[in-house]
Order: sequence, then structure tokens, then C-alpha cells
Amino acid sequence: MATPDFIRTIRADAGHQLLWLPGVTAIVFDDEGRVLLGRRSDNGKWSVIGGIPDPGEQPAACAVREVFEETAVHCVAERVVLIEALEPVTYPNGDTCQFMDITVRCRAVGGEARVNDDESLEVGWFALDRLPDLHEAGVFRIKQAMAEDQPTWFDRS
Repeated sequence: MATPDFIRTIRADAGHQLLWLPGVTAIVFDDEGRVLLGRRSDNGKWSVIGGIPDPGEQPAACAVREVFEETAVHCVAERVVLIEALEPVTYPNGDTCQFMDITVRCRAVGGEARVNDDESLEVGWFALDRLPDLHEAGVFRIKQAMAEDQPTWFDRS
């Protein structure tokens, strides 16, 4: 995942210390009920689409932007399905981050799925009963996005 310029600026002063950051995940469905996934270039694993909002950017706008930047698919945000503080992660360069993830259900409205930046090796549409090997958090987000007429999920602990 490419590091946004504003985070590089923060890192110049903060070093590798823990940064608390917003994150947005987009669960995108097409008219056939398939979900859009990308195989990440940093670890080679299939994943849901996501990224970091720019300063002042609304979560729904970030979801739409990230989907297009990574996959060339145009989508519209429909609803927030999940809000969750994730566990801290330490990257190979030593940077540590913890994300407050906002997962948004989106509907594809145009474009052809293809690799559109250097963050993905492959992108594609997958039937829900034929998902590639995904991290359990991605599967959970997809399940939450599929649940119609359900309130936004959050950890109540």
C-alpha cells in the first residue's frame, strides 16, 4: 500500500512510533452479487479494497476514490456496515499504525475491473461461494455488507 504524502510528513517528525489513523474499507458488489477483490502487491494475498482518507476527506468519498484508484471500477457508497478499531500493525520498515476502520458497502456503476495502480497484482469479481483465500477480517466485512437492513456493526465490549 502506498504511503500518503501527509503521513510521510508526520513520520518525518514522529519516526516509527504508533500512529492512530482512519482507514476505509470498500465492499463493492456488482449487479450479479459478486464482490470486488484485489491481490495486494505488498504481500501477494487477496484482500478487500481499502485505504486511508486524505485529510478532510469523507469516508464515503474515500471508499469511492480508493476503489477507482485500485481497480478502475466506478461505484457509489450505499451505507456504513462496520466500524472497528483494528489491532496495531508494524510494517517491515518499522512504522507502527493502528487503524479505526470504517467499512462501507458500495455498488458498482461502471468501469471494467483491472489493475489500476501499483498496489495490486490482480483485481477481479468473485461469487460469494467462490472467494479466494481471504483474511478472516475481509470475510467478516463481506458478510456484514451482505446483511440487508442491519444496523452498523461495532464491537460492544
